[in-house]
Amino acid sequence: MSGILDLLNSDLGKQIIGGVSQETRQPADKTASVVSMALPLLMGAMKRNASSPEGAAGLMGALDNKHDGSILDNLGGFFGGGVNESAKQDGLGILGHVLGGSQNNVVSALSNKSGVDTDSVMRILTVVAPIVLGYLGKEKKQKSISDQNGIGSLLGGLLGGGEQEQPKQQSLIESILDGDNDGSVIDDVAGMILGGNKSGGGGLLGGLFGK
Repeated sequence: MSGILDLLNSDLGKQIIGGVSQETRQPADKTASVVSMALPLLMGAMKRNASSPEGAAGLMGALDNKHDGSILDNLGGFFGGGVNESAKQDGLGILGHVLGGSQNNVVSALSNKSGVDTDSVMRILTVVAPIVLGYLGKEKKQKSISDQNGIGSLLGGLLGGGEQEQPKQQSLIESILDGDNDGSVIDDVAGMILGGNKSGGGGLLGGLFGK
Protein backbone atom coordinates (compact mmCIF):
# COMPACT_ATOMS: atom_id res chain seq x y z
CA MET A 1 0.00 0.00 0.00
CA SER A 2 1.41 3.35 -1.02
CA GLY A 3 1.01 6.42 1.12
CA ILE A 4 1.14 8.66 -1.93
CA LEU A 5 -1.56 6.69 -3.69
CA ASP A 6 -3.70 6.74 -0.56
CA LEU A 7 -3.38 10.51 -0.41
CA LEU A 8 -4.17 11.26 -4.04
CA ASN A 9 -7.09 8.83 -4.24
CA SER A 10 -8.69 10.35 -1.14
CA ASP A 11 -11.14 13.25 -1.00
CA LEU A 12 -8.21 15.33 0.24
CA GLY A 13 -6.25 14.38 -2.86
CA LYS A 14 -9.10 15.45 -5.12
CA GLN A 15 -9.26 18.75 -3.26
CA ILE A 16 -5.52 19.21 -3.77
CA ILE A 17 -5.71 18.46 -7.50
CA GLY A 18 -8.74 20.74 -7.92
CA GLY A 19 -7.09 23.58 -6.04
CA VAL A 20 -3.77 23.29 -7.86
CA SER A 21 -5.57 23.05 -11.20
CA GLN A 22 -7.54 26.21 -10.51
CA GLU A 23 -4.50 28.08 -9.19
CA THR A 24 -2.27 27.19 -12.15
CA ARG A 25 -5.04 27.29 -14.79
CA GLN A 26 -4.15 23.82 -16.03
CA PRO A 27 -6.72 21.10 -16.83
CA ALA A 28 -7.39 18.79 -13.91
CA ASP A 29 -6.16 15.69 -15.75
CA LYS A 30 -2.87 17.37 -16.73
CA THR A 31 -2.45 18.67 -13.18
CA ALA A 32 -3.06 15.21 -11.74
CA SER A 33 -0.51 13.73 -14.15
CA VAL A 34 2.18 16.21 -13.10
CA VAL A 35 1.40 15.89 -9.38
CA SER A 36 1.32 12.08 -9.43
CA MET A 37 4.77 12.00 -11.02
CA ALA A 38 6.16 14.89 -8.96
CA LEU A 39 5.33 13.52 -5.51
CA PRO A 40 7.64 10.49 -5.66
CA LEU A 41 10.42 12.69 -7.07
CA LEU A 42 10.03 15.23 -4.25
CA MET A 43 9.90 12.52 -1.60
CA GLY A 44 12.84 10.71 -3.18
CA ALA A 45 14.82 13.96 -3.10
CA MET A 46 13.89 14.43 0.58
CA LYS A 47 14.96 10.87 1.31
CA ARG A 48 18.33 11.52 -0.34
CA ASN A 49 18.78 14.73 1.66
CA ALA A 50 17.75 12.99 4.89
CA SER A 51 20.47 10.37 4.45
CA SER A 52 22.94 12.84 5.98
CA PRO A 53 22.66 13.97 9.62
CA GLU A 54 22.56 17.62 8.54
CA GLY A 55 19.86 17.03 5.94
CA ALA A 56 17.77 14.96 8.33
CA ALA A 57 18.08 17.61 11.04
CA GLY A 58 16.98 20.33 8.62
CA LEU A 59 13.98 18.34 7.46
CA MET A 60 12.97 17.41 11.00
CA GLY A 61 13.20 21.05 12.03
CA ALA A 62 10.91 22.14 9.20
CA LEU A 63 8.39 19.42 10.04
CA ASP A 64 8.41 20.27 13.73
CA ASN A 65 7.70 23.93 13.11
CA LYS A 66 6.15 25.47 10.03
CA HIS A 67 5.21 22.26 8.24
CA ASP A 68 3.51 20.27 10.98
CA GLY A 69 0.52 19.23 8.86
CA SER A 70 -1.85 22.04 9.83
CA ILE A 71 -2.04 23.15 6.17
CA LEU A 72 -4.07 20.02 5.42
CA ASP A 73 -6.73 21.07 7.92
CA ASN A 74 -7.53 24.22 5.97
CA LEU A 75 -6.87 23.64 2.27
CA GLY A 76 -9.94 25.71 1.48
CA GLY A 77 -8.25 28.67 3.11
CA PHE A 78 -4.94 27.89 1.38
CA PHE A 79 -6.53 27.90 -2.07
CA GLY A 80 -9.36 30.35 -1.36
CA GLY A 81 -9.00 33.54 -3.33
CA GLY A 82 -5.76 32.27 -4.83
CA VAL A 83 -2.59 31.06 -3.14
CA ASN A 84 -0.94 34.09 -1.53
CA GLU A 85 2.56 35.33 -2.34
CA SER A 86 3.93 34.22 1.02
CA ALA A 87 2.88 30.62 0.33
CA LYS A 88 4.36 30.78 -3.17
CA GLN A 89 7.66 32.06 -1.81
CA ASP A 90 7.55 29.28 0.77
CA GLY A 91 7.00 26.76 -2.02
CA LEU A 92 9.93 28.14 -4.03
CA GLY A 93 12.13 27.96 -0.95
CA ILE A 94 11.14 24.35 -0.30
CA LEU A 95 11.87 23.36 -3.90
CA GLY A 96 15.24 25.11 -3.79
CA HIS A 97 16.16 23.34 -0.57
CA VAL A 98 14.82 19.89 -1.48
CA LEU A 99 15.85 19.76 -5.14
CA GLY A 100 18.84 22.09 -5.16
CA GLY A 101 20.72 21.77 -8.43
CA SER A 102 18.28 19.06 -9.58
CA GLN A 103 15.37 21.47 -9.94
CA ASN A 104 15.74 22.11 -13.69
CA ASN A 105 16.23 18.39 -14.37
CA VAL A 106 13.01 17.53 -12.53
CA VAL A 107 10.98 20.29 -14.19
CA SER A 108 12.21 19.29 -17.66
CA ALA A 109 11.52 15.60 -17.06
CA LEU A 110 7.99 16.29 -15.81
CA SER A 111 7.31 18.64 -18.71
CA ASN A 112 8.56 16.13 -21.29
CA LYS A 113 6.47 13.35 -19.79
CA SER A 114 3.23 15.27 -19.15
CA GLY A 115 3.19 17.61 -22.15
CA VAL A 116 2.76 20.57 -19.77
CA ASP A 117 5.09 23.53 -20.40
CA THR A 118 7.96 24.04 -17.96
CA ASP A 119 6.60 27.32 -16.53
CA SER A 120 3.31 25.63 -15.63
CA VAL A 121 5.11 22.60 -14.17
CA MET A 122 7.11 24.96 -11.97
CA ARG A 123 3.93 26.72 -10.82
CA ILE A 124 2.35 23.36 -9.97
CA LEU A 125 5.42 22.28 -7.99
CA THR A 126 5.51 25.61 -6.13
CA VAL A 127 1.91 25.18 -4.95
CA VAL A 128 2.28 21.47 -4.16
CA ALA A 129 5.56 21.69 -2.21
CA PRO A 130 4.13 23.12 1.06
CA ILE A 131 1.30 20.57 0.91
CA VAL A 132 3.75 17.68 0.50
CA LEU A 133 5.79 18.86 3.49
CA GLY A 134 2.59 19.31 5.48
CA TYR A 135 1.53 15.75 4.66
CA LEU A 136 4.95 14.48 5.71
CA GLY A 137 4.77 16.54 8.92
CA LYS A 138 1.39 15.09 9.78
CA GLU A 139 2.62 11.53 9.22
CA LYS A 140 5.72 12.24 11.31
CA LYS A 141 3.61 13.50 14.18
CA GLN A 142 1.17 10.58 14.03
CA LYS A 143 4.02 8.06 14.05
CA SER A 144 6.03 9.93 16.72
CA ILE A 145 9.20 9.98 14.64
CA SER A 146 12.14 11.80 16.21
CA ASP A 147 15.36 10.68 14.51
CA GLN A 148 17.16 10.40 11.18
CA ASN A 149 16.47 6.69 10.69
CA GLY A 150 12.81 7.20 11.39
CA ILE A 151 12.35 9.98 8.84
CA GLY A 152 14.16 7.93 6.18
CA SER A 153 11.93 4.93 6.88
CA LEU A 154 8.82 7.11 6.80
CA LEU A 155 9.72 8.48 3.37
CA GLY A 156 10.48 4.97 2.11
CA GLY A 157 7.12 3.76 3.41
CA LEU A 158 5.23 6.63 1.77
CA LEU A 159 6.95 5.86 -1.53
CA GLY A 160 5.69 2.29 -1.24
CA GLY A 161 7.18 -0.92 -2.52
CA GLY A 162 8.85 -3.64 -0.51
CA GLU A 163 12.27 -3.29 1.08
CA GLN A 164 13.87 -5.07 -1.87
CA GLU A 165 12.26 -2.68 -4.37
CA GLN A 166 13.08 0.52 -2.54
CA PRO A 167 16.81 0.73 -3.43
CA LYS A 168 15.98 0.28 -7.14
CA GLN A 169 13.14 2.76 -6.86
CA GLN A 170 15.41 5.33 -5.18
CA SER A 171 18.07 4.75 -7.83
CA LEU A 172 15.55 5.48 -10.60
CA ILE A 173 14.39 8.63 -8.82
CA GLU A 174 17.96 9.82 -8.36
CA SER A 175 18.73 9.25 -12.05
CA ILE A 176 16.01 11.82 -12.81
CA LEU A 177 17.23 14.18 -10.08
CA ASP A 178 20.75 14.00 -11.47
CA GLY A 179 19.61 14.53 -15.07
CA ASP A 180 21.03 11.22 -16.27
CA ASN A 181 18.06 10.70 -18.58
CA ASP A 182 15.30 12.65 -20.29
CA GLY A 183 12.63 11.52 -17.85
CA SER A 184 11.95 8.21 -19.59
CA VAL A 185 12.26 6.28 -16.33
CA ILE A 186 9.38 8.24 -14.78
CA ASP A 187 7.13 5.50 -16.19
CA ASP A 188 9.11 2.92 -14.22
CA VAL A 189 8.92 4.98 -11.04
CA ALA A 190 5.18 5.51 -11.49
CA GLY A 191 4.69 1.81 -12.17
CA MET A 192 6.54 0.82 -9.00
CA ILE A 193 4.93 3.41 -6.75
CA LEU A 194 1.43 3.70 -8.16
CA GLY A 195 1.20 0.05 -9.11
CA GLY A 196 -0.53 0.94 -12.35
CA ASN A 197 0.26 0.69 -16.00
CA LYS A 198 3.19 2.37 -17.71
CA SER A 199 1.34 5.51 -18.81
CA GLY A 200 2.79 7.83 -16.22
CA GLY A 201 0.12 7.19 -13.61
CA GLY A 202 -2.94 6.22 -15.68
CA GLY A 203 -4.21 3.95 -12.95
CA LEU A 204 -4.10 6.83 -10.53
CA LEU A 205 -5.92 9.17 -12.89
CA GLY A 206 -8.61 6.54 -13.35
CA GLY A 207 -9.09 6.51 -9.58
CA LEU A 208 -9.26 10.29 -9.43
CA PHE A 209 -11.54 10.95 -12.36
CA GLY A 210 -13.32 7.66 -12.95
CA LYS A 211 -11.78 7.18 -16.37
